[in-house]
Amino acid sequence: MKFDILMVGVGGQGTVLASDIVCDVALSAGYDVKKSEIHGMAQRGGSVVSHVRIGEKIASPVIPVGSVDILVSFERMEFLRYLEYINKNTSLVLNTGMIHPPGTAGGEEEYPEDYVEDNIKKFNNSYMIDAFELAEQALNRKVTSTVVLGKLATLLPFRKKAWEEVISDKVPSKTVEYNLKAFDLGFNA
Repeated sequence: MKFDILMVGVGGQGTVLASDIVCDVALSAGYDVKKSEIHGMAQRGGSVVSHVRIGEKIASPVIPVGSVDILVSFERMEFLRYLEYINKNTSLVLNTGMIHPPGTAGGEEEYPEDYVEDNIKKFNNSYMIDAFELAEQALNRKVTSTVVLGKLATLLPFRKKAWEEVISDKVPSKTVEYNLKAFDLGFNA
């Protein structure tokens, strides 16, 4: 078994924490895991990307172009930056919630909805989830990334209990309840 997972988002969304959780779940199941991340201007809302490689023996933490098995996008448009990594078998886990980029929020520019929709069609399987809305149901929008992890967990061969244990260990103690509820909402969406 091998999984190359590219996780992308905007600074502050929890992309790095989410990728840490995926790595720990895979490690707890006995797999070799390698991870690489790029933060860029993440603290200012810039792009964040984590390469997560899971398998029997992984040599490099960086996923080769054209080799991603699952692309996880914590923001609706962010996956567009990484289309060179996909292939005909790549699956997309997409938060359909939008963070409007500068220019579109004030109406100076238009959000490229048609372009987003056209590119979603390039994926073998697409799993769309409004993680912002589901996070609100979990009573805290800050757990959006955990909602998306719940959906990702349905595509990976790891026990749900393992995910819940790692989430409980990784998130701040005062947010465990919200995060577990968010994970469950994503898992069942």
